[in-house]
Amino acid sequence: MESTKPELLRLPSGPAPVRWRRSRQARRISLRIDPADGAVVVTLPLRAGRQAAMGLLHDNAEWIAAHLAALPLRLPFADGAQVPVDGEMHHIRHAPSGRAGVQLRDRTIHVSGDAEFLPRRVADFLRAEARHRFTTLAVAKAGEAGLRPRRITVKDTRTRWGSCSARGDLSFCWRLVMAPPFVQDYVAAHEVAHLRHMNHGSRFWALVATMTPHTEAAMRWLRDEGPRLLRVG
Repeated sequence: MESTKPELLRLPSGPAPVRWRRSRQARRISLRIDPADGAVVVTLPLRAGRQAAMGLLHDNAEWIAAHLAALPLRLPFADGAQVPVDGEMHHIRHAPSGRAGVQLRDRTIHVSGDAEFLPRRVADFLRAEARHRFTTLAVAKAGEAGLRPRRITVKDTRTRWGSCSARGDLSFCWRLVMAPPFVQDYVAAHEVAHLRHMNHGSRFWALVATMTPHTEAAMRWLRDEGPRLLRVG
């Protein structure tokens, strides 16, 4: 089971936050950087000991330090901050006595109510926007291909932008609402195509190509800019 709160460990290159995770599927100890909270995630097979993992952490201390230092700066949901929506920066403006809820207009996110609730209200608003957009996109693309998703949800995933279950359930990372529309279009097409092909074979990519012209550009954007989305909020 993955620890929820990182443990601060002293490595040869300096202190680093570490989360521990046990996995039945893991065959060896592995390390990765979670860009969402800037922690080192250590994944261990069920029978692996912590001592062996500590050795791996120490051996890779310089790699860890370099990747933690390269993480994009966090963008908080706070009054006056700028966050992306559809790939364009928007100001967050706290208007305590403004219209109830959250309003998006003129590249500004207007948030009413008490300041302490602003971060949650902005996050809830963007989640709702993502749910609406990806439901609309996925249903339209599925209809064009003669397919039908069973259910469409949005989540705060950290290792994948979307998924398709064997039952036909589609899920998308809500943070994609902050990406440019061409990226959203590609991810929707990608997951809808999995309704027919649960693999990444040639037929899968051929179907994706019929639903979006943005595959290469979107994949580059997600590779280069995607980690920044995990640092927002």
